[in-house]
Amino acid sequence: MSTDVTVSAVDGVAVVTLDGADDLNLFSRQTAVQLGEAFRRCDQDESVRAIVLTGARSAFCAGADLAAGSGAFDARDTTFSASPVTPRPWELSKLVIAAVNGHAIGIGLTLALQCDLRFVAQDAKLAIPQVRRGMIGDAQSHYTLRHLAGTAVAAELLLTGRTFSGAEAAAYGIASRCLPAEEVLGAALEVAHDVAVNVSPAALALSKRLLWDDLSADEVEVRETEAHHILMAHPDAAEGPAAWRERRQPIWTLRTAELPER
Repeated sequence: MSTDVTVSAVDGVAVVTLDGADDLNLFSRQTAVQLGEAFRRCDQDESVRAIVLTGARSAFCAGADLAAGSGAFDARDTTFSASPVTPRPWELSKLVIAAVNGHAIGIGLTLALQCDLRFVAQDAKLAIPQVRRGMIGDAQSHYTLRHLAGTAVAAELLLTGRTFSGAEAAAYGIASRCLPAEEVLGAALEVAHDVAVNVSPAALALSKRLLWDDLSADEVEVRETEAHHILMAHPDAAEGPAAWRERRQPIWTLRTAELPER
């Protein structure tokens, strides 16, 4: 009954799917390992320009699998981490869109919060209910949720553990888009394919670092200037405007692997 992770890639877009034996796509230690491996492979593959994370069938991920024998997370294990997927989506150099096609509960939601964009089904049930189970939110949700929606929203959702809808998630600023369930994956793929064709992988990687790093305004100015120097020194700086003038798809040659480390 464990949830496996499958990967398919077409035209620069990798679709990473949580695929459980039931309709819930429950999350286990095995799922965390497989998902981390999938993210790592996609990030190292220069042909992949964008990643869409979704769930098979009617759910995104309805939470951790706590059944006996499921390999559930155990705090007695010295390797335990409350953020079990590595690398995390926000650490990847590619755009990562969570296509939340159905219910996202607990780590199902907190994992989506680590992605760059979230397209969410209107009637999906969402919650970080751990305080109602004697635990607290995981996967760095005390940072990501506050980073996305502010302290007031983060406090309401993390400290009450209440269930809310996709429509509420959009109103809170957690969901990038709120759509009928059957349109979620298609919309995410449309954006991912547009990015794969038109956006400089190196520019996206550098911009993403700045968005997720917790920097002051002055530190951002320094890092933006450094990024401009890197990008302006490469032929891609001329290729982008040329492609725009000639109304054609750009041909980017600066690889993310060539960028300096953080």
